[in-house]
Amino acid sequence: MKASVPWARVPRIQRWIAFVILLTMGCVAHAQPILPSWNDGPSRHAVLAFVEAVTKQGSPDHVPPIDRIAVFDNDGTLWSEQPMYFELIFSLDQLKLMAPQHPEWAREQPYKAAIEGDREALAETGTEGLKKIVGVTHANMSTQAFLGEVRQWVKTAKHPRFKQPYTRMIYAPMLELLDYLRSNGFKTYIVSGGEVEFMRAWAQDVYGIPPEQVIGTTVVTKFEMQEGKPVLMRTPKLDYNDDGPGKPVSINKFIGRQPIFAFGNSDGDLQMLQWTTGGTGKRFAGLVHHTDAEREWAYDRESKVGRLDKALDVATSRGWVIVDMKTEWRRVYAFDAPN
Repeated sequence: MKASVPWARVPRIQRWIAFVILLTMGCVAHAQPILPSWNDGPSRHAVLAFVEAVTKQGSPDHVPPIDRIAVFDNDGTLWSEQPMYFELIFSLDQLKLMAPQHPEWAREQPYKAAIEGDREALAETGTEGLKKIVGVTHANMSTQAFLGEVRQWVKTAKHPRFKQPYTRMIYAPMLELLDYLRSNGFKTYIVSGGEVEFMRAWAQDVYGIPPEQVIGTTVVTKFEMQEGKPVLMRTPKLDYNDDGPGKPVSINKFIGRQPIFAFGNSDGDLQMLQWTTGGTGKRFAGLVHHTDAEREWAYDRESKVGRLDKALDVATSRGWVIVDMKTEWRRVYAFDAPN
């Protein structure tokens, strides 16, 4: 074995270079801020205090890593949801691609309105009309075929206002929060009303959340043999609606542990936050409040998309964290310059 050279015998210039390198590395490491896209406000303080309390050894609130479960809504919490849910925009885009094979749609609603971009006529068809559109664009194909269509769409489609791919309409502060929690031993899950395979197509690439940690609405799927090969075929029939009170049920079903940390943005997330904070020990519940019409959108109680009404009242009365987007986020998207 080669003997090491005593430090005193190392030439002075080499010692000086080594010292500068170590000092620089230490400064760089020290300079990395926690949650840099968050302003130094009450929400950031609450997150940092909670994480320290549940992860610090010897803390009366310490939670072992196996129980550090964090759940996040997707639409309006991790990425934007205006002017309409992005999955619905995907459905409308797919419908137009499919239209040449269905000439009858030019005479039938809601397809006619969707193809022509007539939003008023489409709105008149109501929820049932939207269900029909989602049904024909999400079903009668294998799971792999559907994943392929979604992945192709996210590569090419762009948001009408920001002219960015939809997977860049992700909130930079929330990406940082996901990373911060995982670096402190948390396991992060998406629990969304969105269709599960739609989100699984890109969630790992965008959020670092693997498919098995994505929970969402499901359609009835059947096993079939086609040309000697096994496939899973998607049907238009709804299997489970993972929204509102459905979220705690699916958390219990698929995770089997009660979360200690939850973030949402609408009334559809209320029960998930109630379930999370209903356990023993220290708990965290947060809401993203859309208050920034300039950098994103400002909406809450009267919005048809991501309505935040009852959950806002409950959060206020129970002291949950309410993130004021306009004042508490230095930037909204990664492509934004900080304020």
